[in-house]
Amino acid sequence: MIYSNAIYHFDNYKFTKSGEIMKIKEFIIKNVKWIILFICVILTISIVENILDEEIMTFDVKGYQLVSKYLISDFATPIAKNITNFGGAIFLIVLATIILISIKDKKDGLYIWINLGIATLLNQILKYIVQRPRPTEFRIIDERGYSFPSGHSMVSMAFYGFIIYLLYKKVKNKYLKWSLIVILSVLIGMIGMSRIYLGVHYTSDVIAGFLISVSYLIIFTSIIKNLEISLEK
Repeated sequence: MIYSNAIYHFDNYKFTKSGEIMKIKEFIIKNVKWIILFICVILTISIVENILDEEIMTFDVKGYQLVSKYLISDFATPIAKNITNFGGAIFLIVLATIILISIKDKKDGLYIWINLGIATLLNQILKYIVQRPRPTEFRIIDERGYSFPSGHSMVSMAFYGFIIYLLYKKVKNKYLKWSLIVILSVLIGMIGMSRIYLGVHYTSDVIAGFLISVSYLIIFTSIIKNLEISLEK
């Protein structure tokens, strides 16, 4: 009898624990984007605090040392200079204009323009708030303005990241969809890397730029999604 009760309670305990685990999994799956947003915000705040306390330079120096040790060469420098242009203001404005003119769904073209404008404005506001000077020791090209967060990294993540979102939602051909998503994802990473390579940003500027844009994109795409649902009603 005692043995049977023990088995019953053990099975009941396992069932209860299993149910709790399932609820936790369901919660995570349902709220994964908000969990990612929360993590990105916490990491960004941590980076800003370390910058203001001047405690992050060791990390930034090590980041540049890794890039300089394994990447910098006469062959790679022209490539880095060209790649960084894909995150520049002129190129993105021209590209956004071409997309707006050529895209069938003008609403998506308008969203792309609005996204670019908001991301650029947000970057400038954050630069003005933090006012971190740019690195000067290893510059390959000249840049003006404040360093944090990296404008090229942040705006590229926001711009190309939103295009990735549209591709994922609207392109039916899986091969084409995932090929473009991978290409754009690699491009975003390379643009960020180029800013460190060219000596115009610290590693933490680039990482924070990416984190901020991921957080922003979660909010922006959620607003767009809710707006489109409202318009369909």
